[in-house]
Amino acid sequence: MSTLLEQLKQYTTVVADTGDFERMQAFLPQDATTNPSLILKAAQLPSYQSLIADVKAKNKGKPVDKVIDALLVAFGIEILKIVPGRVSTEVDARLSFDTAATVKKAREIIAAYEANGISKKRVLIKIASTWEGIQAAKTLQAEGIACNMTLLFSLIQAVACADAKAQLISPFVGRITDWHKKSLGAQWQDEVHGGANDPGVVSVKSIYNYYKSFDIPTEVMGASFRNIGQITHLAGCDLLTISPELLAELQANSASLTPALTLQAAKEAAKALQLNVIKADEASFRYQLNQDAMATEKLSEGIRLFCADIEKLEKVLAS
Repeated sequence: MSTLLEQLKQYTTVVADTGDFERMQAFLPQDATTNPSLILKAAQLPSYQSLIADVKAKNKGKPVDKVIDALLVAFGIEILKIVPGRVSTEVDARLSFDTAATVKKAREIIAAYEANGISKKRVLIKIASTWEGIQAAKTLQAEGIACNMTLLFSLIQAVACADAKAQLISPFVGRITDWHKKSLGAQWQDEVHGGANDPGVVSVKSIYNYYKSFDIPTEVMGASFRNIGQITHLAGCDLLTISPELLAELQANSASLTPALTLQAAKEAAKALQLNVIKADEASFRYQLNQDAMATEKLSEGIRLFCADIEKLEKVLAS
């Protein structure tokens, strides 16, 4: 009997969402994603202390932001020894509202990978889906640097990312659900608001349907899952990035799986809904994002959390 993980891989590219590259080997993912929080978590494990010591020794006397970049790239290089595809490495979240600084940092990260013999084709630069971040992605994509747009919670963000020709977007399923669960409080009912009706699942499906309806090539990668039900209800999505804990659950489960998302179904759904092209210039983007309380709050919160973890990582490297 095939496991859920084996079946999922038939319909969707499975990506490991972790900085702990030792754990991902058991699941044979195609790609891997990292972020400051995941790298911070891995950096505190005993098994990675020699890697950290090596990075610190090679970058002695350099500004701490350069040491951070070197550490992120060092983890990425090790990850690429395991996965056959791509690794996502995140730009400092403190640059989320500075287009020029984001572009500069992304170029530096790519240069560091290339200096270590890694082609930029195997690296995705992760950037927060602010207006400034999306404009940075537009510049980078034109230069052949592929971008993974993270902290994405709304269709308007997805549309703007597509307009920028971003390689990939990462809508955050679990965090969307968290917001709605908190908002509804005692009114939340798993049997009503879970499964296919899960707000995070519904959000990703709407983005997927919009993209496929208009033949948008930007890849959709569901992220930030809270349970395997959210994953199975998005089977068929272009990619899904999954934590080692949930990968293990999928590997231990032998229930049957059918794709919840397909290109044909997406086009039919879009036709039935009579979807129109959404305008995503700066004014429209800012207004529509502002009108979406969940997306506005979760984007801001996500940036704050990543900024806090970057600062914690700086302290780890300074110790």
